[in-house]
Amino acid sequence: MLMNRSVLLLISAALAAVPAAGAAEPDTASPAGAVRQDGKVRQDGTVRQDGTVRSGDSAVSRAEVVLYQAGQERGAPATVLGRARSDAEGRFTLSYRQPRERKAVLYLLADAGGRHKPVRLAAVLDGTRRTPQRVVVNERTTVAAAYAMAQFTDGRDIAGTYPGLQNAAATARNLADVTTGKVAAVLASPPNGSETSTLRAFNSLANTLAGCVAGKTCEELFHLARPAGGERPDNTFRAALDIAHNPGRHVGGLYRLSLRERPYTPALTAAPDAWTLALRYDADGRTLDGPGNIAFDAHGNAWVANNYIYDPDPTEPTCGGDYVVKLTPTGENAPGSPYRGGGLYGAGYGITLDPKGNVWVGNFGFQGAGCPLDPDPLYRSVSQFRRDGMPLSPPTGWRYGDIMQPQGTVSDRRGTIWIANCGNRSVTRVPHGRPDHARNIASPSGGLVKPFSVAIDTRGRASVTGNGSDNVLRLSPQGDPLGYVSGGGISAPMGTASDSVGNVWVANSGLVDIPCGGTGVLPPEGGALDPRDGAAEASVTLIRPDGTTPRRPYERGGLFLPWGIAVDGDDNVWVSNFGGQRVAHLCGARPENCPSGHRTGDPISPAATGYTSDGLARNTAVQIDPSGNVWLTNNWQTIPLQTNPGGHELVVFVGLAAPVRTPLLGTPRT
Repeated sequence: MLMNRSVLLLISAALAAVPAAGAAEPDTASPAGAVRQDGKVRQDGTVRQDGTVRSGDSAVSRAEVVLYQAGQERGAPATVLGRARSDAEGRFTLSYRQPRERKAVLYLLADAGGRHKPVRLAAVLDGTRRTPQRVVVNERTTVAAAYAMAQFTDGRDIAGTYPGLQNAAATARNLADVTTGKVAAVLASPPNGSETSTLRAFNSLANTLAGCVAGKTCEELFHLARPAGGERPDNTFRAALDIAHNPGRHVGGLYRLSLRERPYTPALTAAPDAWTLALRYDADGRTLDGPGNIAFDAHGNAWVANNYIYDPDPTEPTCGGDYVVKLTPTGENAPGSPYRGGGLYGAGYGITLDPKGNVWVGNFGFQGAGCPLDPDPLYRSVSQFRRDGMPLSPPTGWRYGDIMQPQGTVSDRRGTIWIANCGNRSVTRVPHGRPDHARNIASPSGGLVKPFSVAIDTRGRASVTGNGSDNVLRLSPQGDPLGYVSGGGISAPMGTASDSVGNVWVANSGLVDIPCGGTGVLPPEGGALDPRDGAAEASVTLIRPDGTTPRRPYERGGLFLPWGIAVDGDDNVWVSNFGGQRVAHLCGARPENCPSGHRTGDPISPAATGYTSDGLARNTAVQIDPSGNVWLTNNWQTIPLQTNPGGHELVVFVGLAAPVRTPLLGTPRT
């Protein structure tokens, strides 16, 4: 059925501009013909782009279609490459000259709906100049563009730097297939597909736009999508962006709106907690087993510390992982990954990249019940790898500095590596990444019990959580003890992270007892970590630059059993939970970057539940990539067997956070 132009008419405010924030770092120009281009190249050097604008099975006729090249720095305007108008069957053809930049990001906007054009559909083509010959622009490609490019879009302009912009464009292709307008293979297949609710939520979001495209629900859509204290959107793409930026707002109303027009199935049968989209990545499906933490390199690739050797059978005893995994920004195993050697064994929470791009991993010695190996000689080192995966440490790992059961392992901006020795109440400092110069720093009076995580603040000071002592030890940039911080709600602390204004944030588990200190390396058992029960003292503590804390910690936003913590490019705070299948999002130290009316510590995610996903299991780490995606590690199965309790996926909430420059060296930078 063809869509009549009159059906698309609707009273709306002024013509909308759909913005983009973020920019791609320009690459050197390539000679003509040196880069693959899947579109039809004509004799005059122009490229022909064919496509169709659709809504479900219906054509969208007389849509004004514009092809843009995204701006290459934050706030830069996009460049118009070509224009066309869709015919009665929704088809269009346009011509353009191929951009000289090798990693140019191209995207299409299609405006329809009469004088005020409340209908704007979008499709991101790619960030590698492999644009498809034929494309479909519909509600699915629009939702994919809005979520993946959420941190780079302003009005009709999309802009950003490398690698965040390019990786975001590639992530959009994991949600929607622009060649068909259907769900992309990554979203449609395990470990996604029918195994989680994300596919159904994605289709429901597309359905919320479909009612407006049909000329029926635009006013309701624009009212519900309007941010608190913000401007009302006046087109469907802007509305999708506003929902992506504020996924916990008017959830029920948007769900009811999604039931009005339902061209896309399967869809949700009940309202979600929030309109987030979480993808699961499992590399090649036979590598990840107990991913403990993530560190991103300069290109946005994810390096993953793996607790165990992969085995899909939880009843089969497994030993400590002897490889580090590298995933591309879109979740595939990178060439050559996983990488072995260098003394790697049973990595836990410790993984970092130094300024040279080398990867450092702490060998905690995790292994499952029944593993015949003696972990004692294996958990006294860190391993170092070159950026290509070649081990730089010897087969026994770097053992200088009295390392014992290392957990948190981080680099500062000078390349000094800081290691929290969970097993001997100390910290090892490796100046400028030179292992033979490593020095062990004993905690004063032995008062730091089970050191777990390290964060470097704006002054180069290290803050180390004491999981067994309910405190944080602060060290000078040279490693001199500066004293302990306790109180402020610090309780069985786990992860810690710094922000750009000098604060340190601590995730308080309230009850997790890390198995170290010579007491064994098996994970704790028992009802205390039942994922159905949160911790009464679950909270987040803010430590100010002078070492003081607010009188009370922050306790809302979905804090359940906090473990990992990260700060994004807006200085807002993200917390993973070792239970409850949720991630918490709190307003950070710069409330001007939070939704209207929020103060430091206020929950941005739904106060009672956080952002939930049935794709989550028991999560340890949370990290932010250069595209603004929020990555979590499914470290344990929800109901684990101690022989092999490890989870097998990373979970990525698409476009939720302000991007962070990587590798993360000390405090976050945009």
